[in-house]
Amino acid sequence: MTDTPSITVAALYQFTRFDDPAALREPLLRLCEEVGIRGTLLLAKEGVNGTIAGGENALQQVLAHIRALPGCANLDVKFSHASEMPFHRMKVRLKREIVTMGEPDIDPTQSVGRYVAPQDWNALISDPDTVVIDTRNDYEVATGTFRGAVDPHTSSFREFPQWFRAHRDELLSGKTKVAMFCTGGIRCEKSTSFLRQEGIDEVYHLKGGILKYLEEVPQDESLWDGECFVFDERVTVRHGLEQGDYGLCRACRRPLSAAEQASPDFVEGISCPHCIGERDEAQRARYAERQRQEELARKRGTSHVGAAFPPEE
Repeated sequence: MTDTPSITVAALYQFTRFDDPAALREPLLRLCEEVGIRGTLLLAKEGVNGTIAGGENALQQVLAHIRALPGCANLDVKFSHASEMPFHRMKVRLKREIVTMGEPDIDPTQSVGRYVAPQDWNALISDPDTVVIDTRNDYEVATGTFRGAVDPHTSSFREFPQWFRAHRDELLSGKTKVAMFCTGGIRCEKSTSFLRQEGIDEVYHLKGGILKYLEEVPQDESLWDGECFVFDERVTVRHGLEQGDYGLCRACRRPLSAAEQASPDFVEGISCPHCIGERDEAQRARYAERQRQEELARKRGTSHVGAAFPPEE
């Protein structure tokens, strides 16, 4: 019998109003450190967002603490599992936005699109009256997406509003509905709120994001192709939220297929086919030293703290 992985991973977010997010930071960080939770949490005036991991009991203590914060009783959490700790350390960071869009008038607590359960998603995106938009960044889309979805080819979520305004007419030509999706749902809270503000009424988004779809929809019924990038050391997951096959470039943090890892441009911790032309010799020298320190740490049986994964953004 296969043992159940001992590490539980929780991707969470809640849009709410925090009058003083800085006052919430230290108690939350202290609790996470005391019970051995690792990951990253973001706090802003608009709420909380992040991914954390650890033992089940410890994780439940932290989630109880967050649910006790103003407006967080119905905290949106998606659970998965990992065979080993997917984060190096614990960080609680203060931000202007818990997911950065750069549109100050957008407020998901006031207006968002219509939620669609994973079981109902296939019917919506198969409707010829629906345009389906992947709101994620280009490197995420490259590992997998829904069949027929539009890829905005954005490098950050901040670019999404400008992209939509530039392509609005062609996107909506002959369509009456807009369906959007992202990894865990948080970006769609803002993107659907943005479209509503732009005057589009029939806007839908996948409840719980791709992660919930891959958890609940059987693979033989799925319209998802590929794997889903996640913001931790697992890199990608597939149906059933099992760890995927992608690796990671430690220099540029992009996911790498098996073919990309076999490329002569891929040097562990230093370069990959995506970033070989983006970095200079001084940068590669720093990456080489970091890689050397990580290898020494592994030989000692300790953990070298490298660049942390951000939450979904």
